[in-house]
Amino acid sequence: MERTVNGVRLAVREAGAAEKPALLLIHGFPLDSAMWDAQLSGLAQHCRVVAPDLRGHGASDAPPGPYSIDQHADDLAALLDALGIQRAVVGGLSMGGYVALSVWRRHPARVSALALIDTRANADTPEAKAAREATIGRIRERGVAVLAEEMLPRLLAPENQGKTEIERAVREMILRQPVEGMAGALEAMRDRADATDLLTGVTVPAAVIVGEADVITPVSVAEDLARRLPDARLVVVPRAGHMAPVEAPQEVNAALLELARRTG
Repeated sequence: MERTVNGVRLAVREAGAAEKPALLLIHGFPLDSAMWDAQLSGLAQHCRVVAPDLRGHGASDAPPGPYSIDQHADDLAALLDALGIQRAVVGGLSMGGYVALSVWRRHPARVSALALIDTRANADTPEAKAAREATIGRIRERGVAVLAEEMLPRLLAPENQGKTEIERAVREMILRQPVEGMAGALEAMRDRADATDLLTGVTVPAAVIVGEADVITPVSVAEDLARRLPDARLVVVPRAGHMAPVEAPQEVNAALLELARRTG
C-alpha cells in the first residue's frame, strides 16, 4: 500500500482489521518496515498494525534533504489522517523511538500509548554528531554497504551474528536503502532535539523494551527512560541485542500487546 503525505509517497505495510486498536510501528536506521514482519503477522489478530517506510527509507520516496525527526513525525500524523486513524499506540525502535517521542510532542492527541524500543531520549553529544557527519561522507563515497559493515556487529546479540537467518535479513534490509535517504536520516538524528525533559510529561501508558545484549542503547539507558516516564513498564528481552523485535519477536509482541491492552 502507498499513501502520499506532505508531498512524499510513503510505502506502508498493514495487517489486521480496521476496527481493531491501531498500532503504529516506526522502524530504525538504516532499516525499513520489513523489520516489523513478525509484529505484522503476530499481532494482526489483536491490532490494526501499520508499519510505514519513513521518507528516505525502503520503498518510500527519498527526496533530497534536509530531513528532520519532527518532519518524520508530521509525516506519520498525516499518514494516520490518510488511513482514518484517530489514535494509535505509537512504537519505535532506535531512530523510530526518536520519531515516536516527536509524535507525542507535536501530536499528543494521536497517541494512546508509547512503546520505546532499544532507544534513548537524549540528543547526540558533540562526538556523536561528528561521527554521524563522518558516516555521511563514507556512504556518499562508498555506498550503503559501509553501514552493513560498520553496524551489523553492533546491531545483534552475539548468538544472532555470523551466518544466521536473522543477520542475513538485516543485512539485506540495510543494503537496499537509498544513499540520499540514509544521509538525510543521519542528518536528522544528528540535529534532533533532546527529549529527556519530555518524558515526565507523558500522560499515556508506556513500555520501554530493550534487548539484554543491546550495546547501542543498553539496559541502563532503558532503565533511565522507564524511571522518568510516569506510567512505564520495563521489559528486558533475553537473547536480543539492538534489534529486539527481529531477534525475539514473541517477547516483543507480548509486550506490545500488553501495552495495547493497558490503553483500555
